[in-house]
Amino acid sequence: MYFSAFINYLELERKYSKHTVLAYQKDLEAFFLFLNEHYAVEDPKEVSYVYVRAWIVHLTDVGVSHRSINRKISSLKAFFKFLQKTGDIEVSPLAKHKSLKIKKEIQVPFSETEVNTVIKMLQSGEDFSELRDLAIVTLFYATGMRRSELINLKVADIDFDQHNIKVLGKRNKERIIPLIPWLEDGLKKYLSVRENYGVDKNSGFLLLTDKGDKLYETFVCRIINRYFSRASQKTKTSPHMLRHTFATHLLNNGADLNAVKELLGHASLASTQVYTHTSIAELGRVYKNAHPRNLKKQ
Repeated sequence: MYFSAFINYLELERKYSKHTVLAYQKDLEAFFLFLNEHYAVEDPKEVSYVYVRAWIVHLTDVGVSHRSINRKISSLKAFFKFLQKTGDIEVSPLAKHKSLKIKKEIQVPFSETEVNTVIKMLQSGEDFSELRDLAIVTLFYATGMRRSELINLKVADIDFDQHNIKVLGKRNKERIIPLIPWLEDGLKKYLSVRENYGVDKNSGFLLLTDKGDKLYETFVCRIINRYFSRASQKTKTSPHMLRHTFATHLLNNGADLNAVKELLGHASLASTQVYTHTSIAELGRVYKNAHPRNLKKQ
């Protein structure tokens, strides 16, 4: 009863995506399965922080990263906070919990050379698959949209007259992203080939598989990895790295942080500021190469 009510709350009131709700559900199922197996506890009202701590130790022992553990604990926090809200419990067992420390990893974005190399690989393509792959790469790099946002794009979301594209982000928050001429031209070429490809005319989704179906997450990841693994030595070649690259390249070239925040669809500046470290690195490089006192030492 508690779990189904919580899931309904996430879907209907918080308007979380199916993917996010499923993640919460899996975390809760894993936690209560652990409690049932080790302590014969099933009722959420019987949960104390001792049990939560035991689960954290168990997850650490089996090799789960601190980042992943913190995410799982966030699911528990949300669940018990919901039980407080409904009056089923008075105090959350996680009221005094402190997140595990995470070692900060600097993610190095793709360079402009690496991105341009991939685009050049695809620009000579004329068939449906190559133009679709090019559209995927250029949409990520030119708009910074998330993977889920790209997958759910509709043909109707593109407005060539107004030169923009409508994106439906987290919690169904809509944002408008400008289309630069280079991206527009590529999308028009792709759409003209798509029209004659024999796909289902009723499919409103912009980007489709070779069979004419809607894209899915692993398909998109394979496309990005296929091309960027040829152009880059980086171990991470994911759609998110292109989003990261988009933000970093804009900041490196003088874009305002607030503008980048809006383009990315972030709720707060704190989320956008994680991309500024490479911008600062670029600033340092320019400073060292341009400052008169440093030039005199060379």
